[in-house]
Amino acid sequence: RICVITLAEAHPLLQNGKTIKSINYQISANCSRLQNKVSGKSKRGAQFLTELAPLCRISSSDGEEYTIYSCIRGRLIEVNENILSNPAILQEKPSTEGYIAVVLPKFEESKSITQGLLTQKEYEEVLLKRLNSSS
Repeated sequence: RICVITLAEAHPLLQNGKTIKSINYQISANCSRLQNKVSGKSKRGAQFLTELAPLCRISSSDGEEYTIYSCIRGRLIEVNENILSNPAILQEKPSTEGYIAVVLPKFEESKSITQGLLTQKEYEEVLLKRLNSSS
């Protein structure tokens, strides 16, 4: 029932040999995802995220900056602080140690959220269509 937020295989940061310069969980002057303090079974103190809530900003060595969004409503359980000191794991192991955050959707919403997700096959079909339409 938890959601682990990672970079998609097709994300520009994982293409063309880009190098990650920095990762910043400071979203605005008053909001840092690093300030998220969760306690207890009911995850008190967790920041609540909407689908469009930014999780972090990632800068690459070529000057590009990417904002990574939650894409899911729920409570922010944890952010991966390991990628701050070792940004390369975001590219080397994006679906395991290089995760960005863990989000816990509301129990009532978790089923509808899961049903709205794409399967790996559907995702690959979307990528193929996108690739064909841009060429």
